[in-house]
This record gives sequence, structure tokens and C-alpha cells, in this order.
Amino acid sequence: MHGFFKFTWFPLLLILICGCAKEEKKPQSSDKTTTNTTTVTNSEKTEPVVETKKYPAEFVPDGYKIFDKSFGDLNKDGAEDCILIIKKIDPANIITDEYRGKLDRNRRGIIVLFKKGQVYELASKNETCFSSENEEGGVYYAPELDVYAEKGKLYIHYAHGRYGYWTYTFRYGSSDFELIGYDDSSNTGPRVNSTTSINFLTGKQLDKSNVNEGAEGGDEVFEDSWKKLKTTKLMTLSEIKDFDELDFYD
Repeated sequence: MHGFFKFTWFPLLLILICGCAKEEKKPQSSDKTTTNTTTVTNSEKTEPVVETKKYPAEFVPDGYKIFDKSFGDLNKDGAEDCILIIKKIDPANIITDEYRGKLDRNRRGIIVLFKKGQVYELASKNETCFSSENEEGGVYYAPELDVYAEKGKLYIHYAHGRYGYWTYTFRYGSSDFELIGYDDSSNTGPRVNSTTSINFLTGKQLDKSNVNEGAEGGDEVFEDSWKKLKTTKLMTLSEIKDFDELDFYD
């Protein structure tokens, strides 16, 4: 009788041991599946494609022409990068002024290119952010646009003769040029009435006002006033719709 029980329980014991071993192996199979899925997901990630061409003119879109071109190092790598000012070609925007004759009022834009070896790489583009060079200036001529590179930065400068000037300073960030500074001067001939300097990186604005009403130029007396900006988010070159509409004053 005892032999019968030994004979009966021995196969049952083997079945239980094999069953437990199979149960322990199941989580390993699940782990392998999870690892493979993660690997496939990571391999599908792609970097954004950067547009490159051999010549700057190849970046000009259809329906536009090059209005002005300049060179300078804009990312401190020692290479001569390129700044293109482009202008829309549309006969519908050519008007006839009573005193000035035919005027091309097509808007202008900007294309900034980094020099990379034997090719140029698109850094930023804004096709319509500047008004035409033939706008009305009232009793004076319209502000004159000048765009240039200096010390690794991009400057967009408006000169308005005896009335002063204003300048936007851009520096390249992770994927576009960011507006980091603004400066202006309000003049009456040689006399400076007031100036403003904004540092968008620190979020501070310095206003200077001349309190010497009899100043003739060079003998101004300024009072300083500091302000803290409400926002510190940096504006990018490509997102500015119209430089004429930018206003940093409350």
C-alpha cells in the first residue's frame, strides 16, 4: 500500500515542478517584448531637415527679387554668412504718386544664411516683415532701413535723419534669430531729446530724458528711469509680421 502511494505521488510532483518553472519564465518573455518596442520607437525619431543650397540666390522664393545683399559672421564660426533683403514682385503694388511718379510699394523681407563649407544653410526667413522703400514720410523722408552683421549679431537699423533712429538687435538661438535688444534715440536736429535701451535677456528697460531744454547738442542733461518688462519671452525674427507695428511701450 505504501508503495502504491509513492508510485502515485511521484509523477504528480514532477508535473507541479514543471508547471512552476513555466510560470517563472513568462515575465522574461514580456520584458523582451517591451524592450523591442522601445527600440523601434527611438529609431523612428528624425531630426528636422535643414535647407542647404550652393548659392544665396537659390533661396529667393518665386515672385521675389534680391533688393540688397550683405555678408558677415553671424554665429562666430569665422565664416562669412549672408543676409538677403528680398522684395516682392507684384505689379498691383506699383502706384503713381502725384508728386513722385511711379512708386513700387511691394513689401520687403529677409533671408539669413549660414555659410557651411561649400554651401549655405537657411538660418531664418521672413518674406514680408519690412515695408517698401517708397513709403510716405510726411514732412520728412521715410526711415531708411539698414541690415548688417556685427560681432556675431544681426542688426536691423532704421535711420530717420534729424529725428533720430531705432535699432533691433538679434542673436541666433536654438533654431532662429531671437530679439535680444532694442535701442532708439529721439532727436531734434543735433539735440537728443530722449533715448531708450531695452535688454530682453535681463528684462530691463532704461529710459533717458533730456531735462536741459536749452541744449543745442552735446550739452544735454539726462534723467534715468528704469523699468521691468512684463514678459521675458524672446521674439524670433521669423514670427515678426511687420517691424513698423512693433511697439515696446506701455
